[in-house]
Amino acid sequence: MTLLRNESITAALTRKSLSDRLVVTPLLDTDQIGTASIDLRLGTEFLIFRRALAGAVDPSSDEFQKQVSEMQDSLSVPFGKSLYLHPQQFVLGATLEFIRLPLTMGGYVLGRSSWGRVGLLIATAVMVQPGFAGSLTLELVNEGDSPIRLFPGVRIAQLALHSLDKATRHPGAATGKYKSPTGPQASKLADEQDEIRRISRLGRR
Repeated sequence: MTLLRNESITAALTRKSLSDRLVVTPLLDTDQIGTASIDLRLGTEFLIFRRALAGAVDPSSDEFQKQVSEMQDSLSVPFGKSLYLHPQQFVLGATLEFIRLPLTMGGYVLGRSSWGRVGLLIATAVMVQPGFAGSLTLELVNEGDSPIRLFPGVRIAQLALHSLDKATRHPGAATGKYKSPTGPQASKLADEQDEIRRISRLGRR
């Protein structure tokens, strides 16, 4: 596994074969491609979560997906406007860019230091699988003590890329739960209920 440098990222973005090409669009500035990563911008769509008033979020429940849906509000923030993220508030956002990784490449979405130093976390699930296509959902949390003002369109994350030893024959990203998202996607843990219930039954034996 090799971390891709600027020259390798640029070459991957311009490959003639579409299946082999790395896609990150729109790239509004060429200097978004750094020494060994690509800066990603905050999109305009958000899922705002309300505090649950009764019980816990239970992925083993038949009502889980309904519960998640009832806890969230969709919000669109146009360019030029802003969103205040309060201390300990959790919001799902997404990258402005649509991304597609070839089957020879994986990635990690990471926070930018400048935002991290004011308390912003942008992702807890950082792996981007080979073959993924879509906007990346960002799990935005304010771990600081003061509200943070977020502006759609600003550089908020960075994508580090690495090469595989060869193209994978198991492109899980193409057949998984989150297919070609164009905005933030809420949890689909309901798709894993059979496994959760099997594990729960172990404790009753």
